[in-house]
Amino acid sequence: MPAQETWISRIEAARGDLDRSSTAARVAGLLREQITDGLLQPGERLPEAELCRAAGVSRNTLREAFRLLVQERLLEHRFNSGVFVRRLTAADLADLYRVRRILECAGVRESATAGPGALDRLDAAVAEGERAAAAGHWPGVGTADIRFHQAIGALCGSPRVDEVMRNLLAELRLVFHEMGSPREFHEPYLVRNRLLTELMARGETAAAERELLSYFDDAEAQLTAAYRRDEDRRAL
Repeated sequence: MPAQETWISRIEAARGDLDRSSTAARVAGLLREQITDGLLQPGERLPEAELCRAAGVSRNTLREAFRLLVQERLLEHRFNSGVFVRRLTAADLADLYRVRRILECAGVRESATAGPGALDRLDAAVAEGERAAAAGHWPGVGTADIRFHQAIGALCGSPRVDEVMRNLLAELRLVFHEMGSPREFHEPYLVRNRLLTELMARGETAAAERELLSYFDDAEAQLTAAYRRDEDRRAL
């Protein structure tokens, strides 16, 4: 099944959950979910008529959902061309990691007082990634990695941090597409996610924070190099 049909069908399946009071926000949420799960990719055009049919909403409602996601830097409107999934820049990448260092390191520091359920969510996300890797489903490993970092942010115990993390990690998923091989990028971080979880479970928050900062440095360097390679190709 083509990728577009896959994400369109998921939106169609969820249309019964939409209610009149928050329809545009819910449609925006469904589209954001397709981005976070890696089904919508940078540069992909969103078919307005097909989306309206799938979600069972008017064009005005859909355009309001688009507007919300443009504000979140996930979509862009191109004059006379339509609405497209945004391709992030190298500057966007650097800023994403700048904010992640602030929020996720705060989450790690809060892990010492977090309840068992909060740490269980970390373990569940790591296990999800390990199962996806065992099945050779590397995009699924990327999705599990997003869930893992959402769970780290959730250790802050703040709905506002949760919302910021949700949006940051949707943008991050768009960055992941810059890597040519999902396995090459994600596989080393499975072990590191497990290590971070174990350090926090043992209450070794200082060691966990040091590991997370090193983790971010390595991932940002890999992604930045991928952006530079792409820029070099475009310059030819």
